[in-house]
Amino acid sequence: MIGLGHTLIPHAADSSFPSDHLTLWWSAAFSLLLRPGSRRVGWALATLGLPMAWARIYLGVHFPLDMLGAAATALRAAWLTGPRNERRLEPIHRFAQHARRALFGRFIAAGWLRA
Repeated sequence: MIGLGHTLIPHAADSSFPSDHLTLWWSAAFSLLLRPGSRRVGWALATLGLPMAWARIYLGVHFPLDMLGAAATALRAAWLTGPRNERRLEPIHRFAQHARRALFGRFIAAGWLRA
């Protein structure tokens, strides 16, 4: 919150780079764009993100660079988790499963948590 310009709606005083709203939206859109059977929906979601980006800038809660950062972050996340990188994600997934069992196995066995 640097006090530059007029903010038309109240907004939390946190970091605006990248835009959380648009990062989430475009992550879903770009993920769909990378899958051959869902590209039409991906393009629709990506296109619908443009008025969202403009609205956030117009309302004064983001700068245009925040939107470019959201697009770059979303594209990178979609690529890293996309269909061509599944073999790279498998070891990470196995490690996460082992860590979960090590950290929460007792609680799950005791019925305090669900698996």
